[in-house]
Amino acid sequence: MAKSSADDEELRRACQAAIEGSKQKIMISIRVAKRRGIWGKSGKLASYMAKPRVLALCLKSEGHKKQAFLRVLKYSSGGVIEPAKLYKLKHLSRVEVITNEPSGCTFTMGFDNLSSQSVAPPQWTMRNIDDRNRILFCILNVCKEAFGRLPKVVGIDVVEMALWAKENKPSVITQKKQQAGHGPVSTRVAESGLKVTVEKYLISTAEEDDMEALLGSYVMGIGEAEAFSARLKRELLALEAANVHAMLESEPLVEEVLQGLEAATHCVDDMDEWLGTFNVKLRHIREDIESIETRNNKLEMHSVNNKALIQELDKLLERLCVPSEYATCMSRGKFDEARMTQNIEACEWLTGALRGLEVPNLDSTYGNMRAVKEKRAELEKLKATFVRRASGFLIKYFANLVDSVMSDKNYFSQRGQLKQPDHADLRYKCRIYAHLLQHLKSLDKNCLLPLRKAYCSSLNLLLRREAREFANELRASTKVSISPTTWLEGSPCGNQIGNSTDTSALSDAYIKMLTIFIPLLVDESSFLAHFMCFEVPALVPPGVGANGNKRGSNDDLGIMNMDSNDSKADLQSLNESLQDLLDGIHEDFYAVVDWAYKIDPLRCISMHLITERYLSGQQADAAGFVRVLLGYLASKISLQFNRFVDEACHQIERNEHNVRQMGILPYIPRFATLAIRMEQYAQGQSRDLVDLAYTKLVSIIFVTLEKVAQTDPKTYDIFLLENYAAFLNSLYDVANFVPTLAKFYQQASGAYEEACMRHINMLMHSQFERLFQFARKIKDLMFTISPEEIQFQLGLSKMEFRKMLKSSLSGFDKSIAAMHKKLQKSLTSQELLPSLWEMCKKAFMDKYVGITQLAARIYPTESIPSVSEIRNLLASL
Repeated sequence: MAKSSADDEELRRACQAAIEGSKQKIMISIRVAKRRGIWGKSGKLASYMAKPRVLALCLKSEGHKKQAFLRVLKYSSGGVIEPAKLYKLKHLSRVEVITNEPSGCTFTMGFDNLSSQSVAPPQWTMRNIDDRNRILFCILNVCKEAFGRLPKVVGIDVVEMALWAKENKPSVITQKKQQAGHGPVSTRVAESGLKVTVEKYLISTAEEDDMEALLGSYVMGIGEAEAFSARLKRELLALEAANVHAMLESEPLVEEVLQGLEAATHCVDDMDEWLGTFNVKLRHIREDIESIETRNNKLEMHSVNNKALIQELDKLLERLCVPSEYATCMSRGKFDEARMTQNIEACEWLTGALRGLEVPNLDSTYGNMRAVKEKRAELEKLKATFVRRASGFLIKYFANLVDSVMSDKNYFSQRGQLKQPDHADLRYKCRIYAHLLQHLKSLDKNCLLPLRKAYCSSLNLLLRREAREFANELRASTKVSISPTTWLEGSPCGNQIGNSTDTSALSDAYIKMLTIFIPLLVDESSFLAHFMCFEVPALVPPGVGANGNKRGSNDDLGIMNMDSNDSKADLQSLNESLQDLLDGIHEDFYAVVDWAYKIDPLRCISMHLITERYLSGQQADAAGFVRVLLGYLASKISLQFNRFVDEACHQIERNEHNVRQMGILPYIPRFATLAIRMEQYAQGQSRDLVDLAYTKLVSIIFVTLEKVAQTDPKTYDIFLLENYAAFLNSLYDVANFVPTLAKFYQQASGAYEEACMRHINMLMHSQFERLFQFARKIKDLMFTISPEEIQFQLGLSKMEFRKMLKSSLSGFDKSIAAMHKKLQKSLTSQELLPSLWEMCKKAFMDKYVGITQLAARIYPTESIPSVSEIRNLLASL
């Protein structure tokens, strides 16, 4: 028989190494096959997917306390044993051998601490019955020794287990405590030690001793069983007879006992009659007591109910009572600052009293009482009186407050003195009644509409007066000379354009206007929203929600849209109030813009840039209507600048009829100066506005240039190339850093080259027409016949070729000189002559190279001046 894995020392050492550090010692380790059990249709466990595992029984000692564990170890991918699961044997409650497994080597173990008892436990399969009995025997003995109890064993006979232990004499290794200087000592527990565990389930030791004594009193063999049975029957009959005799001897005693029982019965009957009588009397007494208790309970309940009713009525009377001081304050009191505390207290009391008489806070039964209805009507009347008086006072107060400020002339800007508006004192006086407004809103929301209109109309008068006085004094104190408005009209005057007037004071004045009034308008808008109790979130820029997210542009005042209907209505009301507050204020800003435009139209660029900065950066927390105002200002500035551009375009178009076709048109160099000035004002910003102006102006310049050139076809090319050259020279520096002008620079450069080539070709054909025509005829014939046959065609013979060369190149230097003289005479701008003459020589050489190549193919035997000779002649002239 193969050696059992339980005796494999190498396996035990590998298992001990796998759990090193756990302070546990392995008693026995054995290889098993693990299967996962499943519940079949018959209610029995089935198994599948056998996996190799190692079961190891471990002990851990801590003083006198011992702990036992059952470890499951598995093989890693490299064949190394490593821990998989750990079970505590103190929770082992059941050991079951699978009966439907043919070999009988498969068992399961149940633990009472598993989280899910519905999952079938794993099945462990041993190699043979001996291995199964050996591991189970060790487990049972460890449970007995360590915990003093055994788990329930199912599917195996304990007697069979004891007989197997007696035959095989198994031994279990137990660990003893380490002694000083020695390692763990292993001892063998023999069969006698295991026998007690098994016999517990058969008979006890005392029962075994009695059985042996009984059997020892009969000295009989196995064949005398019938005699033994007969003897037992005889002794049983003798015992029964002795019991009957003893009963007959005790008859007198029995009769005496019966007489005593009869006397006791009579006494009991008498006592039963007495108890019946007493019971009837007690029943009547109990009924009387119950009746009295019922009446007492009813009286007590009435008393409690009456007391609770009195308390509720007292509370209701307290609610219905109107304190005289509050009634006097709300009906006839004053609204000066000293009495505002009393008015606020009265409002708080009235609000609480009205809320206390509403059904949610008051029982519906009380709500139908006549006294409650009358008191509610009285409170409503008191509320209407107070709201009417407070509203009238506040309307007059706002008007008088603004009138007192406007009557003070020193408050506004005066001649020689710009005054910055200061509304701190005004807002302080308004905040005195902020709590009163809140209470008025809680009492009657409709009363706020006339109050808001009165406040906005009064403050609008003050704001417009401040803006008008400030703008007038700002314009009066800013001294700037008027710049010429006809930039592109008339003859160019370099001194006038180059030494243009410095108009930066216009931009400074516009900045000062925005710096003073835009924050003021923002603060007034925010103050209006809070002071007049609008139920909207904080004012935010349009396009940005309260949480920082982008939103649509439907909200014209830049206040976040709300979901509830009340908030939407309040939002619309706030928009209307802001329009009333800032109505007409834009006219004073427009006046500053128009004033700056009349002095220097180009300052619209810098003003537009300033407005964009306010819109994007500085005024990120502005109220929506102020941002709308800034948007209107930007549109106004753009409109004025576009008006200037349109007027400049009309000036250019007027030149089409007034300018004689000769030389450079005056608006081309003036446009370069205009572009430089515009870029100085733009400072790299406001590109859309400036680029659109460039597009309009350059487009109309090019169109007008073409129209003027077409009036005289003879000088068409000369006129175009001179003007395009002037355009390129004047815009060279600006086009390097302005993409829009760079695009038009490329367009003008192409038109200049085309005009130059047309004029050069005209000059060359006027001097060497026969030479170029002869070459053109040869090229045309090469499409239809071979090159060898061309010299035999009419007019293209070798004789004709020689005549053509002689007539064209005999006076070559004179022809070139005449062409140069003609080019020089046609130009009004002599600075273009060197570049054009170089282009002319290059174009002639390109054509002559083609002619020499054709001659080499068609007339190979004829001599023709070489390219180098002609190039040297051109260089020498």
